[in-house]
Amino acid sequence: MKRLALLMAITLSITMGSAAKDKKKTQQPLKPMNEFVSELMDKMTVQEKIGQLNLLPLGDIQTGISENSSVSEAIRQGRLSAILNLKGVDNILKVQKMAVEESRLGIPLIFGMDVIHGYETIFPIPLALACSWDIPAIEQSARIAAKEATADGLCWTYSPMVDISVDPRWGRVAEGAGEDPFLGSRIAEAMVRGYQGTPAFNYQFSIFNLMACLKHYALYGGSEAGRDYNTVDMSRIRMYNQYFSPYKAAVEAGVGSVMSSFNTVDYVPATANRWLLTDVLRQQWKFDGFVVTDYGAINEMMNHGLGNQQQVAALALKAGTDMDMCSEAFTATLEKSLQEGKVTMEDIDQACRRVLEAKYKLGLFADPYRYCDKSRRATDIYTPEHRQAARNLAAETFVLLKNDNVLPLKKQGTIALIGPLADTKSNIPGSWAPTATYQYPTLLDGMKRALQDKATLLYAQGSNICRDSVLQADGSFNHFIPRGDDAKMKQQALEVARKADVIVCAMGELQEMSGESSSRSNIELFDVQRELLEELLKLGKPVVLLNFAGRPTVLTWEQQHVPAILNVWFAGSETGDAICDVLFGDKSPSGRLTMSMPQNMGQIPVYYNHLNTGRPVGEGTQKFVKFQSNYLDVRNEPLYPFGYGLSYTTFEYSDVTLSNNQMTVDGAITASVTVKNMGGYDADEVVQLYIRDVVGSISRPVKELKGFQRIHLNAGESQTVTFEITPDLLKFYDYNLDYVIEPGDFDIMIGPNSRDVKKKTITIL
Repeated sequence: MKRLALLMAITLSITMGSAAKDKKKTQQPLKPMNEFVSELMDKMTVQEKIGQLNLLPLGDIQTGISENSSVSEAIRQGRLSAILNLKGVDNILKVQKMAVEESRLGIPLIFGMDVIHGYETIFPIPLALACSWDIPAIEQSARIAAKEATADGLCWTYSPMVDISVDPRWGRVAEGAGEDPFLGSRIAEAMVRGYQGTPAFNYQFSIFNLMACLKHYALYGGSEAGRDYNTVDMSRIRMYNQYFSPYKAAVEAGVGSVMSSFNTVDYVPATANRWLLTDVLRQQWKFDGFVVTDYGAINEMMNHGLGNQQQVAALALKAGTDMDMCSEAFTATLEKSLQEGKVTMEDIDQACRRVLEAKYKLGLFADPYRYCDKSRRATDIYTPEHRQAARNLAAETFVLLKNDNVLPLKKQGTIALIGPLADTKSNIPGSWAPTATYQYPTLLDGMKRALQDKATLLYAQGSNICRDSVLQADGSFNHFIPRGDDAKMKQQALEVARKADVIVCAMGELQEMSGESSSRSNIELFDVQRELLEELLKLGKPVVLLNFAGRPTVLTWEQQHVPAILNVWFAGSETGDAICDVLFGDKSPSGRLTMSMPQNMGQIPVYYNHLNTGRPVGEGTQKFVKFQSNYLDVRNEPLYPFGYGLSYTTFEYSDVTLSNNQMTVDGAITASVTVKNMGGYDADEVVQLYIRDVVGSISRPVKELKGFQRIHLNAGESQTVTFEITPDLLKFYDYNLDYVIEPGDFDIMIGPNSRDVKKKTITIL
């Protein structure tokens, strides 16, 4: 306990000893943050300051730590600041005690984890969450994730991931919000609010909130060929107008930390890019938290050709990187670089201060064990309330792509459930769910519960995921589906299907076939699944395809042949029940796409907010036009456009009504439509506002989302939806990267998706 003396001298008599006996502690007041951190840094050695820049994993998230491990020794010597991948409040408490009671200054550790879309109550993957367009519910999902994670000892999450991407081959589209910067910005803000809450007096978080980490800064979603970790190269005008907005929104929402991305920006890896990390992030956007690298990113700069470990570590620090995740490059080289004049003490102090300030804001100096209340595990994790919230939100994410009067199904007769994803616990949560328990009900379980004795349910796996066993294994990440003989499984499925009145097919990709390091060059339905689907359709019975995917997929053949298609993504721990809620009509599908779904692979990238060309074909043109910008073999439009999704009812939109058709550069007008539910089902609709800057100093997109409202209409009910058009909605970054609004005409478009809109024009004076 003697090692506590220095830290206790600058706190106000914090009684840490009681925590060693796992007693509840009252948080003590501290000196103001700047004064507190300055006094602590005055007592730190160079090695201890560099140690605050070091983040290491503990391997398997389910295990603890050996007393004699190298990590343990680093903790005792003050050479480690934070730990990732340690799960369980007992494990975390043990390690925190080691830091607080056995190191010289007793500086507490930060414990981080990839809590991406839930902790043990798993919500849908982030791409699916975005398809709900339900900002309050998305914020609630982050709040629940924070409550569960902090109940198990964690205080830092590597989320939200806000990278814009227009390439569905890139597996990490599963972790983002899609292709649109406006929607992505609103989701980024909501996630930060949900994780972090509103810090209390003296900056400190509550014990139910985590520090969020914005990632991946920046442009990671622009990787060439949709291949993960690949090169990114784009103009700065495109960065500011299409890609930067969600990062900036998260910073303005107060995100506590930012993760640098693997890719290059202007030919310089993001982790060593001073323009990106300092000029833009800190000077332009006023970010005041700390920057952590992605996993091993400093050492990876050697592969980019920027020098040896000492050189790249110095480049990273001087660019504005504060914490090294898993390269151990700072601890290995910065002291030598300081002695050789390649970095300064000011560089090290600046990074150390930012990390210590984050620990202060987390309340760890007031009470290092504030997130280690063991009683919370029993009351705050995977509760009925959390599960119900996850089930409700999952149902909102499903996108009905086609329905020839098949859905909703009636709970009667005989229903055949067929497909490799119908009964697999290991593929329920979706990618990036390392804290999931994988004991969640499957779709088969959910259908049994939904039908009970009202209908007969038959089941057959029907096929493997794909014919290539190596591809299936490589895409499983240990979340296996048993392989069998495809011919025999197909025959079994056909025998089951012949006995049924309706066939429900649970098909698609494995959960780990999207996500990090899971790029695909072909995003069509896999061979053996397509072959099985073809045979089932030949039976002449109603067929519903439930498409499981972590990305937009190519469904052109399916659109032509399958009567009903419901895109269910990977919907988390409550998948089975949530799908049944929609499948049997207890809820009407209300998800709307946040990435365009291409007709074929050759169209990629295809996205709605593109620039026009000098030789455009007319929107909706259904034939090839010579000497204009189109393909010989396929039309330009996606199969399903951004914002698209059907319902069990239909909605009728009135013409757009404007409060005025002219507006000054500092004024505002309103645009309204009346939406009526024309069908027999109560349902939600997502009303979407788009604008087009008709004439500008640079080429402007053909459409840009600038507003949306999710509304509920009972059968036969109408509602007038109004949007305020403000100057900020019409601004853009010009050739000089000035944020401007330019006088002239703007098209104002409102509709149910980016394609089917009603339009009026206003003039900015």
